[in-house]
Amino acid sequence: MGAKLMAFGIYLPEFVLTNIQLSKDFGRWEPEKIESKLGIKERHISEVDETAGDMAFKAALKVLQNYDKSKIDMLLLCTQSPDYFLPTTACILQNRLGLKTDLCAYDFNLGCSGFIYGLAMAKSFINAGIATSVLLITSETYSKHIHPKDLALKTVFGDGAAATIIESSNQDQIFEFVLGTDGSGKDNLIVSNGGFRNAFDPLVQEKTTDSDNIYSDNHLFMNGPEIFNFTNIAVPKAVEQCLVKNKMSLDEVDYFIFHQANKYMIEYLRKKIGIPKEKYYVNMLLTGNTVSATIPIAIDDALKNGKIVKGNKVLLCGFGVGYSWGAVIIEV
Repeated sequence: MGAKLMAFGIYLPEFVLTNIQLSKDFGRWEPEKIESKLGIKERHISEVDETAGDMAFKAALKVLQNYDKSKIDMLLLCTQSPDYFLPTTACILQNRLGLKTDLCAYDFNLGCSGFIYGLAMAKSFINAGIATSVLLITSETYSKHIHPKDLALKTVFGDGAAATIIESSNQDQIFEFVLGTDGSGKDNLIVSNGGFRNAFDPLVQEKTTDSDNIYSDNHLFMNGPEIFNFTNIAVPKAVEQCLVKNKMSLDEVDYFIFHQANKYMIEYLRKKIGIPKEKYYVNMLLTGNTVSATIPIAIDDALKNGKIVKGNKVLLCGFGVGYSWGAVIIEV
């Protein structure tokens, strides 16, 4: 038995935060400079009362418009901004979406590698005979983790959700995975307060980064240079291992879709690995970095724009907070 990707549903919040607005609000960094460096012109930001669960619900409604929801027997939600500590947001979504109750549903907490890990779990459950139709949702509201005065992170991250259906198939179209973890890098991309290790601190002191951006331990902190160093080592290695595991060469892959971290980083990786520009997806211009949702958003966009077509072999690679990374080759 194998597994294949069936359909995608994408949701982006209505409010759009542009580089022009950020430049005006902060009085720093020209809009053109932000776009040139990051490849981002604007990003969608969730409303104050709009949660990752709400966005996941809206993305799921889109993918279920043309799919029989009674077939779904597993719901996986990847998010690092859940609606509650407990219960899991996936359980709430089962009820909101009107899915059957003889269904497995749970959340898993991962960042930019989340879609790859979700595919691995979906395929594993299908191959084990536990599920035949999996609804995998990646939904993230990183904007709610960012300090209001942190211009650097505000330029990078946008909110978004993607719902993907994975079905059992006689012909396997999700091939072999490479997955990796290195928790020694945890402090380089972290929200220190808010869990049970360190409680949320209402009197927390603001801190300033070397580049004069403001954050606090209640908010997201990112050590950009260290994250870059990590990706520079982990991603090329993961791609090489994925090709070996799938008995393919770089030339035999029709297209490459990496996590859309920022333009500078993924263009650097493309050149280092030796991927031709015409076979590589770079399009975060209107969405920014939507964390675990970037890869399914990219696949959906590439299909609609004809960059990939039925039968193409596509190498996917996600990497980020954790540190965590993963790669797989799929056939669309």
